[in-house]
Amino acid sequence: MKGTVIIMNYVWGALAGLVWGAAAALLNAFVSKKCIAKNSSGAMLAANAIRSVVDIGALAAVFLLRKLLPFSFEAALIGTAVALSMLTIVFAYRLSK
Repeated sequence: MKGTVIIMNYVWGALAGLVWGAAAALLNAFVSKKCIAKNSSGAMLAANAIRSVVDIGALAAVFLLRKLLPFSFEAALIGTAVALSMLTIVFAYRLSK
């Protein structure tokens, strides 16, 4: 029974991280879309900086809240990073069309 609880702790952490990372990636896609609409190099530079801040902020939030999270923060951190990486690629591909 104890082993199942530990495994579910990691599963819930990973799922929460995936959702949190997906929200951050969606925010990054919104920033990219607004940047593309402006069509200037200054806007692109600002968008890259904002996307970096969003990525760092999403990962830092999981790390800083690690004592308050009711699940494995390591799994949440990995889930956040995976969702940020994969969905940023997906959203960039969709925006390029």
